Amino acid sequence: MTVSGVLTALYQSQNIVQTHMQIFQSRHNRLNDKVYRDLEREARSIHNEIVKRTKRNPYVRSKYFQNSKVFIGLFWNHLNQKNQNDRRRRLVYYRSAIDLLRNSTCPPETRLNPNGKHEIVYRFAGKTADGFLFMVQVKRNERSDSKYFMSVFPYRHSDK
Repeated sequence: MTVSGVLTALYQSQNIVQTHMQIFQSRHNRLNDKVYRDLEREARSIHNEIVKRTKRNPYVRSKYFQNSKVFIGLFWNHLNQKNQNDRRRRLVYYRSAIDLLRNSTCPPETRLNPNGKHEIVYRFAGKTADGFLFMVQVKRNERSDSKYFMSVFPYRHSDK
């Protein structure tokens, strides 16, 4: 069975995947700044530490993807399309999201990307050290096998 066939089967059994999802426990708390500018400055400083270690596109190595690179630049492009309240809601989890990308071995929820024909979206669940749940979304291009950190947001459990 091909990768697309397996992912289609996973996509169809999505309810089973969601109920058995493991949660990664991060070592970091949420970023706590009252002023948005200070929050963004702190998140950018975390990002700039990663940029200093890489030559071209900033990336982190992920244990879940067998130590391959997950590029983090797409996150900032995606974040700048949001309004300020939504940015704040997402940025508070940035440090924990980077920790999750680097250290998580928990299996994520996997879906085919409805917007991209040859893309797979992974959703990892995480918990900050101060007890808040969040989700990290990573996009993988099937053709090039490149992985991109797309988004982080607070987890809201919905009863479907």
